[in-house]
Amino acid sequence: MPAPANMTPSRRGLIIAAPRSGSGKTTVTLGIQRALSRRGFGVQPFKCGPDYIDPAFHAAAAGRESFNLDSWAFTDAQLAELLARGSDADIAVAEGSMGLFDGVAQPGASGDGSNADIAAATGWPVVLVIDVSGQAQSAAAIALGCRLFRDDITLAGVILNRVASPRHDMLLRKGMEKAGIPVLGAMPKRADLILPERHLGLVQAGDTADLAARLDALADFAEAHLDLDALTALATPSRLDMPAHAIITDTATAPIVPPGQRIALARDAAFSFVYPHLLAGWRAAGAEIIPFSPLTDEGPDPACDVAWLPGGYPELHAGRLAVAAKFRAALRDFARTRPVHGECGGYMTLGAGLVDAEGARHEMVGLLGLETSFAKRSMHLGYRLATLHEAAPGHAAGALLRGHEFHYTTILAEPDAPLARVVDANGKEVPETGSRRGHVSGSFFHLISAVGPHGGNGA
Repeated sequence: MPAPANMTPSRRGLIIAAPRSGSGKTTVTLGIQRALSRRGFGVQPFKCGPDYIDPAFHAAAAGRESFNLDSWAFTDAQLAELLARGSDADIAVAEGSMGLFDGVAQPGASGDGSNADIAAATGWPVVLVIDVSGQAQSAAAIALGCRLFRDDITLAGVILNRVASPRHDMLLRKGMEKAGIPVLGAMPKRADLILPERHLGLVQAGDTADLAARLDALADFAEAHLDLDALTALATPSRLDMPAHAIITDTATAPIVPPGQRIALARDAAFSFVYPHLLAGWRAAGAEIIPFSPLTDEGPDPACDVAWLPGGYPELHAGRLAVAAKFRAALRDFARTRPVHGECGGYMTLGAGLVDAEGARHEMVGLLGLETSFAKRSMHLGYRLATLHEAAPGHAAGALLRGHEFHYTTILAEPDAPLARVVDANGKEVPETGSRRGHVSGSFFHLISAVGPHGGNGA
């Protein structure tokens, strides 16, 4: 079915948020994205905040790459450029992260990283998903509090999730009616529709069995229990609209500089955490990306001038990586003359050894002296601001980089020269500095954006 005539191609959108984590935002968002796509809408997905896993599910549900919108890491000009990537869509559906107002204490590029910042910047209305388990009319007080907490956002309605019975539904709606908050749907408890999880969140989209069937089941559920016509009618054009070809002139913004002209990118089940906006930026700058798979014992294309190992789940594949002799030899040979960089899981792989959750040590590539362990889980989570001590691929010495760290690794040894001075969002120095040896560098933080200075390929 074609999109309605009044839904002309634009960046009209809305944000699916919640008062807290675990409310069911992802399953509700995927159901909406898939259902609207099946109706013939061009759906542009977005994710508020730093996240790799949810956007991959969005892409599968909507058939379009999902981009991250992050007020701590991006200026308004950068956010506008990202929104321009969905300019040919009928509607944008953005999923929030954590709670609606949850962010860091000290603001970054354009805000504190909260979903509310994105709602204020774009003008998109917020649809609040509330897990109503164990409450009835009190859910309306939560929704009303969210509506009144900031006067620069619009809470357009709620979706009641995990409703226990028709009586429960009736009581919930009475509370929302008293608070003057529209109910856009009520979704009964359905344990069979929960997506599988792993220690960093959901299992990756590519590892989820019967993904298409699961997404269709979520869409069926959304069709049955949500007012999708009302939801689409709520979507409003973004205040940050700009032509897709516009050039950012914000002096606080450094353009995305590719780490090389021909980039060998590790890309498989162990190395999948790379932000779509970075890849798009590299390509827009004229770089060519050549993927290779360490898990199938492939090395980087020797015709490339830089190798990049992104994050992922190398700890789940450490045994295979340890015996991938061709990959290890090819990467070592590559690193003799050209830069190699790893982020988080890629950084661990470049190290000397990795201890898995069962306590078994696996030899890694050995281009750095890093030793890591998952036998004792230690969570590292948060925004990072890094100042490079020396040049790294794509960035000159002194470059200021915004990123995010999220892993459960214990560092046993990090003996090489530190790559950067790294602080958290409050300016407190953190010990995970990354490291460098010869042409090889790595960090636990995932690059999101550069502040400056920049330039050069860091070779």
